[in-house]
Amino acid sequence: MINPNNPQSGDQLQELQDAAHTVGVQVEAFKASSPSEIDTAFTTLAERRVGGLLVAADAFFNTRKEQFIVLSARHALPAIFPLREFPAAGGLMSYGTSLADAYRQEGLYAGRILKGEKPAEMPVQQAVKIELVINLQTAKSLGLTIPLPLLGRADEVIE
Repeated sequence: MINPNNPQSGDQLQELQDAAHTVGVQVEAFKASSPSEIDTAFTTLAERRVGGLLVAADAFFNTRKEQFIVLSARHALPAIFPLREFPAAGGLMSYGTSLADAYRQEGLYAGRILKGEKPAEMPVQQAVKIELVINLQTAKSLGLTIPLPLLGRADEVIE
C-alpha cells in the first residue's frame, strides 16, 4: 500500500516490483491517502484474498497505525510495516529503519553543529540500522508459524 501523495512512494513501489519479479511473486499496488481510502483498500484486499500486505514507509500511514492493525486483524491479513512501533502495538512484523538509531544520529549531528561545525561542510547522514521485529502473538492469532531461521534473524521478537 502506498500513499500517492508521497513522492517517494513511486520509488518504493518500483523497488518492490523489481524484487518481486526476481523471485516470481506478483505485486499489486493499492493507493490510499485518507482513512476512508485505507478502509476501502482493506475491503478490496479481503475480497481478492491476497496473501499479504506490505505497507510503504509514509508519515501519514504512521499516524494511522491503529487503523492498520485493527483492519489487518479483522481481515486476517498478514502485514509488514516499516517501523517497529507497528508490531509493538499488535501488528505482525516490521522491517525498516530504527527510529531510535536515527534519533541518536540526529542528536550527534546536532551536537557537532552546536560545537561549531558548519552544517554545509558536514557529510549527509543516512540511517544505517535496519531492524526486523516480529510479533509472535499476532502471528499465532493469524494462524501463522514463523520459521525458526527468520526468528533467528529478527532483531526483536515480541512474545
